[in-house]
Amino acid sequence: MLANMLANIFGTSPVQPLEKHCDIAYQCTKQLNTFFACAVKGDWDGAAAARKLVEDLENQADDVKKEIRLHLPKSLFMPVPREDLLELLLVQDKMANRAKDVSGLVLGRRMVIPAQISDDFLEFVRRNVDAAKQARKSVRELDELFTSGFKGAEVKLVESLIEELDRIESDTDERQADLRAALFRIESELEPVTVIFLYRVIELTGEIADMAERVGRRLELLLSH
Repeated sequence: MLANMLANIFGTSPVQPLEKHCDIAYQCTKQLNTFFACAVKGDWDGAAAARKLVEDLENQADDVKKEIRLHLPKSLFMPVPREDLLELLLVQDKMANRAKDVSGLVLGRRMVIPAQISDDFLEFVRRNVDAAKQARKSVRELDELFTSGFKGAEVKLVESLIEELDRIESDTDERQADLRAALFRIESELEPVTVIFLYRVIELTGEIADMAERVGRRLELLLSH
């Protein structure tokens, strides 16, 4: 009944733009697979093209974010607090921001990922993108949650999606620790400045999965209302 009332007031669900924003943020992180595959091979033209897509998608995400902030209803009839939806939007946006940050750093310095760790690094990137994808899959259920008033079977489905998101994020944590250890073992073979920036690249990449996990936490908060 509440969903019908809201539909009559707003015409469409106010959470659909949130789902669109999360999809764009995921697509932005996804470009990192191509970007780093090119960077590892020293294909800087290919890396620059992938980086351009990252920038374009991050800009799109920013545009959608602004629209959501301007138009998200402030109605008392919202089944969850408006502020919680805006917090969800913020962490979604940070997934795209981290993709832009790390690709900009690597391209700007023409950073070469050492051959000794490149395969593990590329898999680490893929798992972080997997986390962003799982976050998108979870957020895609928002519309159904909204319709059900955040109750019933849809809640259990979203909880299971969040559990899988947590497992992926834990996997990225383990891979990040392994990568740091592998980099430590070859530090003496590299320029000190290069080593510092490589640790930063690993950290920024890992923050994509961290932000995806925070999307899950924000969804859990919405479920608790």
